[in-house]
Amino acid sequence: MDRVAGSFGFPFRPGAGRAWLIGIPLLVLLPLGLVPLLGYTVAVVRSAAADPDAGPPPWRPLPRLLLEGLLVALPIVLLSVPFALLAAALAVPAGWLLAGVADPFLRSGLALVVAGAVAALPWGILLLVLMPPATARFARSGTFRDLLDLPAAVDTVRRRFPAWNLVVVAIVTAWAIGLSGVGLALVGLVPGVLYAMLVSAHATASLADA
Repeated sequence: MDRVAGSFGFPFRPGAGRAWLIGIPLLVLLPLGLVPLLGYTVAVVRSAAADPDAGPPPWRPLPRLLLEGLLVALPIVLLSVPFALLAAALAVPAGWLLAGVADPFLRSGLALVVAGAVAALPWGILLLVLMPPATARFARSGTFRDLLDLPAAVDTVRRRFPAWNLVVVAIVTAWAIGLSGVGLALVGLVPGVLYAMLVSAHATASLADA
């Protein structure tokens, strides 16, 4: 538990300046910056698994960061596409439910928001179940099949449910802080997102010995 709790201070440990110095511009350059960012999160998981008390690792070697970022992005995209399609399909019936809204532009916009919210819940649960253990296994082994071995990820959750539950709590809390608390403190959304990514990666490292 102490290991996961320490994840919230991880982005501010000695040497963290390099993580922020490079991470912030990459977030500004989304979606182009997504691949190296995902690759860096794998590096964080690997580093934290080896030494939970260490600070953020350096952004190197770049070829490995880019390759691992691409590999992590693939299962995320594969798991997300069905829910994107579900949201698109739900937009029409959501529009029917909002028939009382006179402005057609506002009605269509609200319908998309409602459909997206409905699809986002199961999508988020699925990613939280599968991606932390799969990413931890991948960071440890460097083998792409560990990212796609979804039964192994589910088995990790089953065998180490208390540890996985703590990791999920840390991830959800970090993103809540990053997207709302940090924003309300006038720090800005972009630093908040990077903070959430760093905390999430460090917390995920606790599953690397699963």
